Amino acid sequence: MNPPVVARTIDHAAQAAAMEKYMAEGEERAHALGNRGPIRFAGDGALHPDIVEAYWRCGFYVFEGVLKADELADLERDLKDIMSRFPVARGEEVDAQGRKAIGVGQQAPSLFWSKPLADPFGGTAAANGRHPVKMYEPEAAKDAPEEIVYLMLGTLQHSEAALRLYGHPEVLKMVSAINGQDFTPFNEALFIKEPGLGASVAWHRDGVTHWDDPEWDQGTHGFNCMAQLYGCTPANGLWVVPGTHKLRQIDIAAMVEAAGTDRLPEAVPLVAKPGDLAITNRQVVHGSFANNSKDWRVTFNFGFHRRKSVLNVEAGGIHNARAVYDDARIRRRSRMIGYAIDARRQRFPDETPFVYKPHAEAGESWAWDDKAKLDVFDYNLEDLSI
Repeated sequence: MNPPVVARTIDHAAQAAAMEKYMAEGEERAHALGNRGPIRFAGDGALHPDIVEAYWRCGFYVFEGVLKADELADLERDLKDIMSRFPVARGEEVDAQGRKAIGVGQQAPSLFWSKPLADPFGGTAAANGRHPVKMYEPEAAKDAPEEIVYLMLGTLQHSEAALRLYGHPEVLKMVSAINGQDFTPFNEALFIKEPGLGASVAWHRDGVTHWDDPEWDQGTHGFNCMAQLYGCTPANGLWVVPGTHKLRQIDIAAMVEAAGTDRLPEAVPLVAKPGDLAITNRQVVHGSFANNSKDWRVTFNFGFHRRKSVLNVEAGGIHNARAVYDDARIRRRSRMIGYAIDARRQRFPDETPFVYKPHAEAGESWAWDDKAKLDVFDYNLEDLSI
């Protein structure tokens, strides 16, 4: 016999009231952490020790005022162009103007779709099952589209402004200070959280390969840089459980069960203004709620690894096909750093370009020109996911 199906109703008003209280309390906790401020370096060129301490203590840091108005304008212009070239619907090959849509003809993963305000990954086997619990899904407006694009991978081939951001000299200097001068790329993504539509990302940790490695430590799986075009609030931004990057084993489902809600009590929101850039450890427990607010959140995301974490490691299966990341693979993927540095030099000639040590030691130079623009198509087939 089949048991009767019991319809369960959700009190959305109560959920909204609880979330409002949770967000206010979380923001207060976030501002008490002491992990925000401008990018600063010590006299010897090292990242300022106060920043290093706060990052390793919390698992994330908010660098304030990294991107200036002209760079933000470039990014916004490219964002509008990218969104205008999204397919009219999942599986379609043209955009609203009848042009060939973004992602058509690519082998590498590109666009990710979701129902409005939904959680497409939580509680599923997707991404190696690393999102074990489904988030609360608010009711979308009756006139909301059936599906929206909330994530795009391989951003650097679609936006020269994003490529130039990737070559930001102070950001790369900071990356070098944390991951070593021989740091490597990971992948790049564009997160779009439209008001009243943006999907949630269920609580998870990013790393999948090194948890049992005897040499594992709090930085083994690298970190992501998250540049904020419009800023982010507790309602639309990332939430982080500080300190969880230091733990090998965490049962996220048990954390949610103990809390009795997906509003984890220890979590804090990543609150930022336009032009701020946050770094988030890939081992920290993090996630985001559906954007039921009136504010946009657009994040240009790009990650980096320590070379020793990827060299000759067999990994993949989420952002790229499984493979052994030998020296040749890492070198090919790292050309994007060289292209980015030169693209930025052309747009911001008054800056001193970053010198990427592996390229300098190999005597390699990379020019951002018409040939390079063809070369970057599907570059993210060779992402370095671990």
